[in-house]
Amino acid sequence: MRIDYRDGLLFTSIEITYRGKTKQISNVVIDTGASHSLLTQDCVDEIGIRISGEDEIVTSYGIGGREHSFVKKVDKVEVGEYCLNNCSLDFTSHIYEDINGLLGLDMLLNAGFIIDLKKLNMYLQI
Repeated sequence: MRIDYRDGLLFTSIEITYRGKTKQISNVVIDTGASHSLLTQDCVDEIGIRISGEDEIVTSYGIGGREHSFVKKVDKVEVGEYCLNNCSLDFTSHIYEDINGLLGLDMLLNAGFIIDLKKLNMYLQI
């Protein structure tokens, strides 16, 4: 799958399904420095992903400081050819302008993605 390089970052799109509703999310940063994937709650509000009393609240620490998020189990996450069913994802109120989330090492390693920076492609090893 093609990845975009802009503003010094690598971007891709992912598709998530929650309670039978699917949404394509663009402007997701491929972040090998993030231990786990994280999406902004604003980009998934229309498919019903909102914080509720039973959600686990987690705190992440990084170069940008401390970030609080809630964890929700989703039906499916698709990144190119990779598909992960019934997985938990973190959602936060806001990351940065024009960034809808981070594709972190949890999914990158699980899938075994190979990132070809010369060709700006990310693919699964056959």
